[in-house]
Amino acid sequence: MAIDINAIKNKLQALQSKTTKQENLWKPAPGTHQVRIVPYIHNRENPFLEMYFHYNFSGKNILSPMSFGRPDPIVEFAEKLKSTANKDDWKMGKSLEPKMRCYVPVLIRGKESEGVKFWGFGKTVYQELLGFITDPDYGDITDPMNGRDITVEFKSKENTGKDYPETSIRVKPNVTPMTDSKDVLELIKNQPKITELFKEFSYEEIDNLLQNWLNPSETPEAPKEDETKSAKAPIQSETTSAAKVEDVASAFDSLFNK
Repeated sequence: MAIDINAIKNKLQALQSKTTKQENLWKPAPGTHQVRIVPYIHNRENPFLEMYFHYNFSGKNILSPMSFGRPDPIVEFAEKLKSTANKDDWKMGKSLEPKMRCYVPVLIRGKESEGVKFWGFGKTVYQELLGFITDPDYGDITDPMNGRDITVEFKSKENTGKDYPETSIRVKPNVTPMTDSKDVLELIKNQPKITELFKEFSYEEIDNLLQNWLNPSETPEAPKEDETKSAKAPIQSETTSAAKVEDVASAFDSLFNK
């Protein structure tokens, strides 16, 4: 029997997608790290990217179309449940709402040559970061030339003794440029889109998953693709020599002020 080339291609794509996601999404290991928020090239006005997910719904983590201002059949069903006078229906509807997770592009200090990573965090860390930015004593900590690094301390749930991990942040007092290397600037310029790291399910695909969840005896065809999809990883480039800050200033202008 001849080999199924299409099946091999699909398997290769799935493996490449998982590798790409692992390379571009940063989850801090237990311990202390230092990062720098960098401009999001695909939307330079705001590096904070709010994404909404249905976690472990019908065995999948689903990126909600609500992230892009599009209708989501699970959200529509949740709203119908909440509109009833039944308390249990309201609770179920509330539980079906997608959870927000914010992503921001960062450089990991000491690993700048790996390029831009996307750091994902919840509402608490998001509010803390926005609080620093709106504090006149700190200002725009994401500014390429006059921003500030962030110390991130991550504790796993095994270390916290709780059912969840903990992340704490401290913003550095010193103002510094995000890099003095033109090679690193090039990596920042070539960062992927956050939407390239997660599969976007269509309305029909999500509705099929919803119907299968509501009627498990009826098995509509579910999406066959993995939740992630391939993205072009940043080109690796080792810094050959450290350029002076003043020599890089013009590069900031050309990269971020177009």
